[in-house]
Amino acid sequence: MGKKILITLYRNEVAPRFDLASEVLLVSLDAEGREAKRQELVLAHSSADDLCDLILDREVSVVITGGMEEEHYHYLRWKRLSVLDGIAGLAENALARYLAGELESGDILFPRPADAEEDQGGGHV
Repeated sequence: MGKKILITLYRNEVAPRFDLASEVLLVSLDAEGREAKRQELVLAHSSADDLCDLILDREVSVVITGGMEEEHYHYLRWKRLSVLDGIAGLAENALARYLAGELESGDILFPRPADAEEDQGGGHV
């Protein structure tokens, strides 16, 4: 059996705060690490404690989120989950980077203005 990845959501982005997430994306991987199933779940209310309970009930092994209280981070790590926090960007980009083995805590996946200028041939003189 593969693993399950949970990404906290705010619209189509990784939620900026774990404790205020009202939606999550739950992705199940098969034994080869390919996506087998995905579900978007709307939570009854925003609660870090309830979200931790959901994570454990659904047997999630990886959590991808934005900012997170240290207490919840350490609790999930104590439960032997992988927690990638401080992530900012589109949820699909975060998932793709994770599946490619390239996502690290603190990654900002939005393009920076300097990157956009370079792509357009601009830049500073």
